[in-house]
Amino acid sequence: MTNLQLAVHFFFQIGAILIVCQIVGLVGRRAGQPQVVSEMLAGVLLGPSLLGLFLPAVSAKLFPPETLRVLFPVSQLGLAAYMFVVGLEFRMDIVRRQLRSAVAVSIAGMAAPFVLGAALGWYFHGHTSLFPAKTSLVEAMLFLGASMCITAFPMLARIIHFKRLTGTTMGTVAIGAGAINDAAAWGLLAIVLASFDGNFAGAAWNIGGGVGFVAVALLVVRPLLARWARGIEARGQLSDGEFVACLALMALAAGFTDWIGLHAVFGAFIMGIAMPRGLVTKELIARIQPLTVALLLPLFFTYSGLNTQIGLLDSAYLWGMTGLILVAAIGGKGVACWLAARATGLSNRESLGIGTLMNARGLMELIIINIGLQRGIITPALFATLVIMAVVTTLMASPLFELLVGRHRPATEA
Repeated sequence: MTNLQLAVHFFFQIGAILIVCQIVGLVGRRAGQPQVVSEMLAGVLLGPSLLGLFLPAVSAKLFPPETLRVLFPVSQLGLAAYMFVVGLEFRMDIVRRQLRSAVAVSIAGMAAPFVLGAALGWYFHGHTSLFPAKTSLVEAMLFLGASMCITAFPMLARIIHFKRLTGTTMGTVAIGAGAINDAAAWGLLAIVLASFDGNFAGAAWNIGGGVGFVAVALLVVRPLLARWARGIEARGQLSDGEFVACLALMALAAGFTDWIGLHAVFGAFIMGIAMPRGLVTKELIARIQPLTVALLLPLFFTYSGLNTQIGLLDSAYLWGMTGLILVAAIGGKGVACWLAARATGLSNRESLGIGTLMNARGLMELIIINIGLQRGIITPALFATLVIMAVVTTLMASPLFELLVGRHRPATEA
């Protein structure tokens, strides 16, 4: 396929993806689901689990393997841009006021599901064929533990925005805990990959590089940007050149954290936090968010969906293992986060909301298990099982939140 043919095919793929996402979104909104959750489900439906199963010729024509080398980097750009916006909206002031709660929720939300996930990894490694033979017992336990304790950080942010919880104690504690959770989960993944490759120096580079990047971004870059923003505030306008400079910083940050093995989403998120609050963040959000959410983010969900083959779960035993994973995931994450929030003095209503939100795993779960599948750490059958867990825990977050917390919430809190 020539470059011109790839470009033509890519435009047709975008059209098809956006149409399907909107159709699924219409149905999802009737069930109280945010558009981003519907897009995750649409991505699975466009893959071999539905379209490829019932209309394989159409699937092969629409998504031939050679076009994925175009779809993948564009999907990563959408993901990084979205996480940059999440960082721009992040309220550090509330995190500082609720640091005790955020840390407690994060620790509980990591420890309980990790222990349960590691136990399942031990069982699956010794009694099933869900892990390849080359995956060691320790690697299986660490990988499944990391997969179970992760939170759908970008999707969590989108659900919080959809429910008008941005800036509230509930929303900010959940975002802060989710950020800590996912950073730790990526550290665990770095250790698994290092063990798999026999390169533990690589894990030290991943984790040390990440800590160094956060320190430089928040302690060096952020003050410099704050000084630069004074002139913009005085003029009352962010110029096109300054907008491009912010995008360049986002891209460089995403590229660096991707290079050191922590994934682009963290670099983009931290750079969003480093941006000066006020006119700069308002302008950046207004310019970046609409196109990112409407056009680019659905491409990531579709790319992940193309790797999901639910048809591989072809026995009652495998579906039983899926149910076991779901029970451990929901009980370990949701219940532990609810109890931790209550223990730090938050109200039962806020604690229930935080536990429900933290239980959603969607986007980040798809990222981490895609890496596991690509590196040969897990089998396609276990990948499909974990995708079902990601989809179910994310789909249940919004309606369960409405059931336990209610619809009437303030848009902001002082």
